[in-house]
Amino acid sequence: MTDAASLLSRVAEIAASAGDVVMKHYRGGSSAATKKADDSPLTAADLESDRLIVDALRALDASIPVISEEGGVPPYAERRGWTRFWLVDPLDGTKEFLKRSDDFTVNIALIEKAAPILGVVAAPAQGLLYGADSAGGAWKRDGSSFQRLRSTPATGEGGWTVVESASHPSAELEGFLATIPVKARVKTGSSLKFCRVAEGAADLYPRFGPTMEWDTAAGDCVYRFSGAAAPRVSPLTYNKESLRNGNFVIGGELLAAPARPR
Repeated sequence: MTDAASLLSRVAEIAASAGDVVMKHYRGGSSAATKKADDSPLTAADLESDRLIVDALRALDASIPVISEEGGVPPYAERRGWTRFWLVDPLDGTKEFLKRSDDFTVNIALIEKAAPILGVVAAPAQGLLYGADSAGGAWKRDGSSFQRLRSTPATGEGGWTVVESASHPSAELEGFLATIPVKARVKTGSSLKFCRVAEGAADLYPRFGPTMEWDTAAGDCVYRFSGAAAPRVSPLTYNKESLRNGNFVIGGELLAAPARPR
């Protein structure tokens, strides 16, 4: 295995290349989609991005298992003993992609002992790339501009700026928001919601609806290691028997209302 900085750089290159593949379909007006078993859409962009990422990660280190949204998930009896593995969403926000919204991402995370230790989120339609690891913290690349992310949790004084799903409203979310002072609500697709909290553009990301571990891992990593003095707190864990996440709240460490698991 290469050192942490080199590994993050390599994974960022892989995510950016997958983003180029996704944009080829996006610019070409690709809109054909089939339905998966869970009724979510699947496009040629998902599949081509998946092939590129999985092949590249295996070439990087064939000893590390890969779980991708578009591949099979090994039984828990097999993966429960894994010390580390890759978790991939080759096109997060397929609904946004199909709606011609730019809020879709490519997500790659390295999980170790139930937590992300490296993550990359590429938002190719916006020219954004986020990366983080446990050794070097979090960063954002916007075109040729590079910035370190060192966010300080908001206190909620004057109200919270909340980032929420653009495609998955819920009555539970509305009920939760009714219990706190809200200054602004921003709708965003994909794992960019984690990144908005990581960079301080939003204070809070509450999610009361279904997500899978591959939806959250890379963005969660960027959020965790964006802390100015220490890693930020996340309620999410990985390589559970079911890869489905419960309800969660990201950010607002001083918020009185805790995350509410399903």
